[in-house]
Amino acid sequence: MICSLKKSTDTNDGQTTVDPKDEPQLLPGLPNHLAHLVLSTVRPSLLSAVCRRWRHLIYTRHFPPFLSLYAIVASSNSYSNTNSSNDDNNSNGQSRLSDSIDFFAFDPISSKWTTLPPPNVDPPLRLLHRHPSFISRTLTIQSLTVAGCLVLIAATGHNFLPALSHPLVFDPLTAEWCLGPPLTYPRRWCAAGCFRDTLYVASGIGAHYRGDVARMVEKWDVKRSHCDKLSDLRDEWRWEEVAGLKDGRFSREAVEAVGYKGKICMVNVKGNNAGKEGVVYNIEENRWEKMSTGMVSGWNGAVGVAEEEVMYVVDEENGGVRKYDDESDCWQEVIQGSDLLKGAEKMAVGGGKICVVTGGGGRITVVDVVAEPVRMWVVDPPRPESEVISVHIMRRPCNNRL
Repeated sequence: MICSLKKSTDTNDGQTTVDPKDEPQLLPGLPNHLAHLVLSTVRPSLLSAVCRRWRHLIYTRHFPPFLSLYAIVASSNSYSNTNSSNDDNNSNGQSRLSDSIDFFAFDPISSKWTTLPPPNVDPPLRLLHRHPSFISRTLTIQSLTVAGCLVLIAATGHNFLPALSHPLVFDPLTAEWCLGPPLTYPRRWCAAGCFRDTLYVASGIGAHYRGDVARMVEKWDVKRSHCDKLSDLRDEWRWEEVAGLKDGRFSREAVEAVGYKGKICMVNVKGNNAGKEGVVYNIEENRWEKMSTGMVSGWNGAVGVAEEEVMYVVDEENGGVRKYDDESDCWQEVIQGSDLLKGAEKMAVGGGKICVVTGGGGRITVVDVVAEPVRMWVVDPPRPESEVISVHIMRRPCNNRL
């Protein structure tokens, strides 16, 4: 503990406790329980710069967990030469697949990455991101943030079958993983998005193509309700089928859907593609609609939504940032083209920041869209040789073991 304590007492069970009256005062003249309320209204970055006592406070249960950046990371060397007879690809041992998919959290106060515990599942999790048979293509590992938690929803295993029979959920409040409800049809890739505390999965490919799965749409309410631990809700969690898609054109590749003003929005292909088509799911009316012309025409890169009210796109060609105006059905410029944002692949939005993955997963650029003028800076990946697959913005992990 950073601050020394003046007095302690021994309890009957042999543990040492501290008399609250003898704790160092955080604010002169105020008891600490009132000081906690006052200081919790101050930005943690300011508290950290004042003194060690306040810096310690922001990492305790008395201070609201601040937002952190999370990253799912793969080794850049997804396969390597080996002479082992136990090769994952062929009997001659020409290449060996890597299982190095790791999870990290970035503390914006200390500017340090922390490794998160891997999911404890049986058999051990093995996700395939690259394969020597597909040199120019990566295999998607789909994840999203819902109800303040990180959820892995679809991936490919080393046998080219769906790797996840259940969603895997990481809860920052406990820094633990748990299993979600079993997927009706596990998928290698799909369309996935969320609105509020509900996750939506649509279309996709499982072990092989199925027309009914390609049109199916399901939802899962991840709401924490009365429980402190998400794992306590497993018996209550269920997938519920909703109105399906008219065809299977959204099953061709992984699709990132976003929740925006009571609707789930998604397009079937990325970038400026002539075959791009967008659809919108009206949650209240349980029906699919065609996406407006202005929205789909400007959907030219990674898309994210702030507080489910402001939609941003980072143009993958020129690196410009725009936000959508639903009244005029057009995209308004926030940042002119930036080299730091060209080739945007993934993005996360939260706390007034946009975090964008570029450079083939080798760079994370942070854009402060509420600052005037708008500010940008680069956060180095957790490891120099790593490839960032996706980023998310959530509360910091609260388990002291991390």
